[in-house]
Amino acid sequence: MYDYDFFVIGAGSGGVRASRMASSYGAKVGLCEDYRVGGTCVIRGCVPKKLFVYASEYKGHFADSAGFGWSREAASFDWLTLVGNKDNEIDRLNGLYLQTLNNAGVEVIQARGKMLDAHTVELTGPDGTRTVTADKILIATGGWPQMPEVPGIEHAISSNEAFHLEELPEKITVVGGGYIAVEFAGIFNGLGVETTLLYRGEQILRGFDREIRDKLYEEMRKKGVDVRVETNVTAIEKTDSGLSLSLTDGSTLETGAVMYATGRVPNVRGLGLEELGVKMQKNGAIIVDEQYRTSVDNIFAVGDVTDRVQLTPVAIKEGAALAATQFNDTPTTVDYDYIPTAIFSQPPIGTVGYGEEEAIEKFGADDVQVYRSEFRAMKYTLAGREERSLMKLIVQKSTDLVIGAHMIGPDAAEIIQGVAIALKCGATKAQFDSTVAVHPSSAEEFVLMK
Repeated sequence: MYDYDFFVIGAGSGGVRASRMASSYGAKVGLCEDYRVGGTCVIRGCVPKKLFVYASEYKGHFADSAGFGWSREAASFDWLTLVGNKDNEIDRLNGLYLQTLNNAGVEVIQARGKMLDAHTVELTGPDGTRTVTADKILIATGGWPQMPEVPGIEHAISSNEAFHLEELPEKITVVGGGYIAVEFAGIFNGLGVETTLLYRGEQILRGFDREIRDKLYEEMRKKGVDVRVETNVTAIEKTDSGLSLSLTDGSTLETGAVMYATGRVPNVRGLGLEELGVKMQKNGAIIVDEQYRTSVDNIFAVGDVTDRVQLTPVAIKEGAALAATQFNDTPTTVDYDYIPTAIFSQPPIGTVGYGEEEAIEKFGADDVQVYRSEFRAMKYTLAGREERSLMKLIVQKSTDLVIGAHMIGPDAAEIIQGVAIALKCGATKAQFDSTVAVHPSSAEEFVLMK
């Protein structure tokens, strides 16, 4: 009856995994994407962002090296070399994704998809417009940066454009207090740009453990980032020398560029979903059940477009679960408890489970025990760097279960992955205590906290 058993709109992490797995189960699968394969993470998100983080950290590495006996010759940085090498890596990854999909038997179509009815997709691409039909359809179009209605906002950039600046400005202002904002503030500062971070809230990284938030604020300011909380932009004006920002405190801030990282919204514009009766939240997030089915029986959605947990590994698991449920007769759901995450700020953060405040709110102060350790990492002792790490364990007293683990400091992302496995398995504080430490390491603090 249909051209495809399964058709996917959007070739990001969730769409790629769902289409590839469905094809491996024997379904005839088509996938459309109007740009490149890989989605936000590969093209304009976590992959190029982390490459930029690596680049920006070398300034600190060079400074640290003298304490270990290295002579520091003058080092210089070339922005366009970094951008070009990053683009080459994204090209390589895009090619690998296409090869993987082709090898899996998925037909990849370069076109923008729009729903005409529950089983028909209009494809508009370089070769014109045509329609295809499918039994089941997946919307996996991800998210897109949200820009506020501020006079002069047309002069601002988002993280999308930050990856392709023709040159680095001498000064930049980042607006926002989430992980994208603090990561890019660290990147620009590390690359030698005079950086200001403005956040309208009372502290950066809303929703994370408060002590970790305060520590990042403190360390970012030590590194030279001008972090201003409870401050926002009311207007942006183009000047001969750059931009002039009017701030909520009545002052002005002169800057070379302004980047907004004030949230992302589901990318649903022009998909024809409202006309089909697909139910969405006010921000456009597609409402789905535990099997990722929308209000239209044969249409599904996974990943950032549902605005559940905006993380690449989560979208991948959702796509795999959907394919297994619909095409392999093995009903599968995703467990959203104890999802670890990392913020590649400087210093980086790794976290899983409940923060201190969140745990107290849920279990009560009398049933929560907090363990913490603050120290200077060994690699910074000879370097003379004053940066300090902070690690925390949150324990439920009545069960001795470790319900939260948080770290800010070198290698936090690498360390938290293993700790997350322990929390997922229901580890107790007694089991943490009975584990032999890896010495000398920062990670050992998680099994030594008393």
